[in-house]
Amino acid sequence: MIDYERPVRFEEVDAAGIVFFGRFSNYCHDAMERFFDALPGGYAALIMDRKIGFPAVHVTSDFKAPIRYGDIARITGVVTKLGTTSCHLGFSITRAKDGVDVATMSHVHVCSDLTTMTKLALPADVRAALETHRV
Repeated sequence: MIDYERPVRFEEVDAAGIVFFGRFSNYCHDAMERFFDALPGGYAALIMDRKIGFPAVHVTSDFKAPIRYGDIARITGVVTKLGTTSCHLGFSITRAKDGVDVATMSHVHVCSDLTTMTKLALPADVRAALETHRV
């Protein structure tokens, strides 16, 4: 499990004064990158040096309460399932100041060779890094 906190930025809110729903995917992706911090160079090295990526193939979301500019979003992420080439991730977003549930998201990502854009078996070190966050 990872806990990642970030402030809600001005450009992330819509005319209603709340976070635009599409931004929640960005929040979860930011948190997802933390799953790979134990690897040399982290997520950036996977993408840029090893050419291993994790494109999303399925995303679901449920929204429960608003979050506004100036709030701190706490994103808790877990790995719910590991396949041969894929990982299923679950995210819970809360307002840090009061713990109110804001949203939940689940993502399915496929490990991919970014040169050929074909699926790739999870490398052993990547699988081990993800396994430490599995519930």
